[in-house]
Amino acid sequence: MRTSILITLLLLLTNCKGVSQEKEIAADDTTKKFKIQKTEAEWKAELTEAEYYVLRKAATETPFSSNLLDIKKKGTYVCAACDTPLFKSETKFDSGTGWPSFYKEIEGNVAYDVDYKIGYKRTEEHCATCGGHLGHVFDDGPAPTGERHCINGVALKFVAADNQ
Repeated sequence: MRTSILITLLLLLTNCKGVSQEKEIAADDTTKKFKIQKTEAEWKAELTEAEYYVLRKAATETPFSSNLLDIKKKGTYVCAACDTPLFKSETKFDSGTGWPSFYKEIEGNVAYDVDYKIGYKRTEEHCATCGGHLGHVFDDGPAPTGERHCINGVALKFVAADNQ
């Protein structure tokens, strides 16, 4: 019985974790300067508390809490901090993890870094314009890329195609 409970807890805790997708990661990414630079006070003033902790402090939102999970319309998912287009709606899929998932980013608009925060290597994703933390990319997604960009919904805004 204890073993079953332990296994269940481990599965729940690793819901959005998998084998890290290898991406080109610059060795000096930790000191990278992004096009948009603001002080912590400026970010705090512009972002909601949840956006601030996810985008600026690399927190993770609660799974299944994002209102973006159920959006089926055509459009673009942009950075909640700077409006940089990050993912197209046609690359979104239901991964069952509780976070918006995409199989392909908009090239050049997402930056990558290595994250060891939970004890093993993962590929962390950032907005390439402002450096905001988005989530992680794994290699257990669907064709054609095999990637699953597991993104915090609070880090994104949806812009419907008819509003673009």
